[in-house]
Amino acid sequence: MALIQSFRDLEVYKLAREQSGRIFVITRTFPKEERYSLTDQVRRSSRAVNAMIAEAWGRRRYLAAFVNKVDEAMSEAMETQAWLDHALDCAYVDPNQHRDQDRSWQHVGAMLNRMIDRADTFCKAAQKSK
Repeated sequence: MALIQSFRDLEVYKLAREQSGRIFVITRTFPKEERYSLTDQVRRSSRAVNAMIAEAWGRRRYLAAFVNKVDEAMSEAMETQAWLDHALDCAYVDPNQHRDQDRSWQHVGAMLNRMIDRADTFCKAAQKSK
């Protein structure tokens, strides 16, 4: 396993970034009247996952702060899933798109949950580099 030197090296960051890009493409087809509601919300929540991961990385010196930010990232991933459910209900995405996105965001959430479970290993590495 390669040494992780930046939040950009984290597989969860890479996956969430890829999936938020897919959300952007998918939401381009949403109706104009959804621009400031559903489209904006699902884009914001999907992008927030990466921002929270980056913030968590920056707070690794403090275990509780790190865990809190990773937990917030997991919440944003779940919020993204909820918005995708609404998109499915409104027939803005087809069931296959929804299934694929839901699986990906569920995987992101699982990866974030493992980060929380192993938070001490991330935080110890940061404390050693002081």
